[in-house]
Amino acid sequence: MDVHLEVLHPLPAYPFPWPFFRFFDAFPEAAHLIAPKLEPLALTGKEDFDLVILFYQVWFLAPSLPTTAFLQHPLAAKLLKGKPVITVIACRNMWLKAQEKMVSMLSGINARLIDNVVFTDRGNVFATLITTPLWFLTGKQASFFGLPPPGIAPSEILQAQRFGLALQNALADDAEKSNAPLLAGLKAVEANPKLYFTEKAATRSFYYWGKLIRAAGEPGQWIRKPILFLYVIFLVALIVTVIPVSLTLQALIRPLLRKQFARMKYNFELPSGSGTERMSNYVI
Repeated sequence: MDVHLEVLHPLPAYPFPWPFFRFFDAFPEAAHLIAPKLEPLALTGKEDFDLVILFYQVWFLAPSLPTTAFLQHPLAAKLLKGKPVITVIACRNMWLKAQEKMVSMLSGINARLIDNVVFTDRGNVFATLITTPLWFLTGKQASFFGLPPPGIAPSEILQAQRFGLALQNALADDAEKSNAPLLAGLKAVEANPKLYFTEKAATRSFYYWGKLIRAAGEPGQWIRKPILFLYVIFLVALIVTVIPVSLTLQALIRPLLRKQFARMKYNFELPSGSGTERMSNYVI
């Protein structure tokens, strides 16, 4: 089996750890799917892949800007047209709106999404609102203030071998040529529909504030900093008010929304699903 790994290099490169304003300065473009330029790809567009696995992070409830840049690149339409694609997401815990955008972009270039795998930080939703930004801003994936360290648990990363083994078997049988998911029954994704309404409110906020900031200037220009500072204050206020209120209201009316949440969970977990019936076949 031949595997080609394409690493995306945006121009200019994004730093890590992120300086404070540089971090927030990326959100207007991320929210509006306005991608940076990429260094020349090693691909030519003539390659004929059996399967494409697209790894991406979630930036401000949207696919990361390097990923967006690739999907908007002329070569992507040539390489992915009619091809089966598996998306693999690594994020804090909110990915529903990002995957909606991803599905739209893949559909726009006629790619076939056959699986989705999601890895999230299993920490408490409020704890990760502290530990994840501190990781990005300091570069240290450590325990802050006694809270669990941010990121995907090492044990979960190790157990991800089941997906590789399942794909190896599927490709040997040419199963990728069908439209059926290859990773069903392996607990590829577990959606939390209770976060959708919070994501929807935050996405709207990112969009309109991003539009205002983009009107002020291009990325990196000093004129954007005062507006970004105001937005950070607004975002903190949003986090400490909207998220707790949203989750509390949903808890109170959950019995009335049980069927709606079940339907949302099922739809967001497509195409791979959260079933575990094949897990015993790939015990690590």
